Amino acid sequence: MSSMVQIKQADEMQAWALARRLDGARIGLVPTMGYLHAGHLSLVAEARKRADVVVVSIFVNPVQFGPNEDFEKYPRDEARDLEQCERAGASAVFFPSVATMYAPDASVFVTEERLSAGLCGARRPGHFRGVCTVVAKLFNLAQPHVAVFGQKDYQQAAIIRRMVRDLNFPIEIVVAPIVREPDGLAMSSRNVYLSADERQRALGLSRALQAAAACVEQGGAPAADVRARMVEVIEAHALQLDYAEIVDAESLEPVAEARRGNVALVAAQCGRTRLIDNQIL
Repeated sequence: MSSMVQIKQADEMQAWALARRLDGARIGLVPTMGYLHAGHLSLVAEARKRADVVVVSIFVNPVQFGPNEDFEKYPRDEARDLEQCERAGASAVFFPSVATMYAPDASVFVTEERLSAGLCGARRPGHFRGVCTVVAKLFNLAQPHVAVFGQKDYQQAAIIRRMVRDLNFPIEIVVAPIVREPDGLAMSSRNVYLSADERQRALGLSRALQAAAACVEQGGAPAADVRARMVEVIEAHALQLDYAEIVDAESLEPVAEARRGNVALVAAQCGRTRLIDNQIL
């Protein structure tokens, strides 16, 4: 008999979490959009190290998708996700409907205005407003002491940290390392969209980041030179560049001199699929 609880209603999730807190349990939360892979499961493992019970949320959040993005087509496999969560040792899975999470006349949203200005935020207007809103709701429903996010969404993790700081959420935010395929491609639910040829071309992202890392290994290098090298690698793989940037790890502001501790971030279109990746230099 399964010991993992499956919860669909928001009030039930909150009641379950408050009861665990009354029992003195430390709660870990791993927010996901489902279609789980080894990267997600590494976040569950990290949460298990830091908490007594772990909640995995599975919710494809419509508020963070733009009008021409892939909300309807985003990959979903609820049965497989539940099985993987159970095997990974999750205590509860919260998989609400859109109607459960948003009232028809919902009119309150959470907006971060500085870290979300560039990179993906500049190219996907409203995206991080949707992310902050749903994560704030999940924090209220799952009542976590600690929440684990993946480094692959570096800008998202930085924005969540800032939201937690500025809105005084009593939650520890942990950012776990990127999990990669053996050839270096960052694991992503969207990789399922890639054809065999696109899958090879997609390696341009991680190779561009390796090139950036090589540029700064000997010390500093002008960021413009490092960026040019990243663009060259991405274009050599026949990818349509979205951005290639070197930024400060905390402020996400572009830097003039690329140094160790900065972050290289890339985004590119591979066929019809938009992919992102990053590396802390």
